Amino acid sequence: MSEAWSKKLPTNMNHEVCGRIVIRPDRVRPFLERHPWVRATSIELIEGAPPDGSVVDVVSRQGKFIARGIFNSRSQIRVRLYTWQDQPLDEPFWRHRLESAIALRRQLGLDTPNGATRLVFSESDGLSGLIIDKYRDFLVLQVNALGFQQRLETIVGILQELLNPKGIIARTDMEIRDQEGITFESPVTWGNVPPGPILVQEHGLDVGVDLLSGQKTGLYLDQRDNRLAAARLVKGKRVLDMFCYTGGFSLVASRCGQAKEVWGFDSSEKAIVMARANAQQNGVTNTRFEVGDAFQTLKSLRQEEERFDVVILDPPKFASGKSTLPEAFRAYHYLNRLAIDVLNPGGYLVTCSCSGYVTREDFFNVLFGVSQQVGRDIQILEQRGAAPDHPVLVTCRETHYLKCFICRVL
Repeated sequence: MSEAWSKKLPTNMNHEVCGRIVIRPDRVRPFLERHPWVRATSIELIEGAPPDGSVVDVVSRQGKFIARGIFNSRSQIRVRLYTWQDQPLDEPFWRHRLESAIALRRQLGLDTPNGATRLVFSESDGLSGLIIDKYRDFLVLQVNALGFQQRLETIVGILQELLNPKGIIARTDMEIRDQEGITFESPVTWGNVPPGPILVQEHGLDVGVDLLSGQKTGLYLDQRDNRLAAARLVKGKRVLDMFCYTGGFSLVASRCGQAKEVWGFDSSEKAIVMARANAQQNGVTNTRFEVGDAFQTLKSLRQEEERFDVVILDPPKFASGKSTLPEAFRAYHYLNRLAIDVLNPGGYLVTCSCSGYVTREDFFNVLFGVSQQVGRDIQILEQRGAAPDHPVLVTCRETHYLKCFICRVL
């Protein structure tokens, strides 16, 4: 391991309380209601000069204990809260949280030998800043908080005991590293890690996943059930899949939905190469995967008078914060308008947003505006979210991030 990765708190500071964070009286309510993020604007005073990554107590102005978490002066989220009880954030604590999360996926029947599932979903599993996905016998950790970088040896040790994987990969992206002050450059690996893509099974398909350098942890597991829901609409139809990545919606539409023809586009050449390989691996011959910017591609298809019976939109996150919402709304509006321009009357639009700052009502209003501008009625048939291995924590609405609206456009 590199020195940068191994930099961590002294053992005696891993779980000892090193300071107190006093909350402004007008900002205390969310934390009494168990929201796990304390931003700088909510803090009145920091007592004790806690080091980044150390354990702190969050208290009221009167000194009353509210919660316990991990401090990071470099992050927009100054404290990530993990417990509302006076208990140590030590190895048994993290073990219990991991055991509980893994047990849920097993109870749901999602932890299958040859499949893929999200074992830990950050705030939803009481582990803010940590995501763990399981691909067959391998684990991919997405480290989104400095506190978990400093405790990575503990987390990996617990996972090795509980799951005995062939290999573990820890990853983070550059934006998160900058925001959190994370010092390791991913990937960091333990055990035997495959040098190339591995195959996992989803809906009867063998799907290639690049664990070391694929987007996020390699596959968008949150859309698993939505891929099947969309496939129910496509029998004998012509389908357009924008932002297709490695072909998830396209291949399920072709194989499970019996689509007549599927065109998939993505801006990543590497993703398109994988999508084509996935099609070949599964003997799917009615798909066409091409590199292309979604907005430019849709405009070109409109000019060429190409028309489809089903259009699927699964774009990346357009809103990274509240300040970017106006720009994001414009992007969602324009994207959906372009999609409807190439959609036959009575066709289906499967449109998604993974921006946590965009609410369902916001997304509904985007479609309302599109309907008004194009002069076509839009019927929302289903409002879907993420698969159940991405549970929504009711005290953290940000975990209700994924919107998938299945619509009929007249």
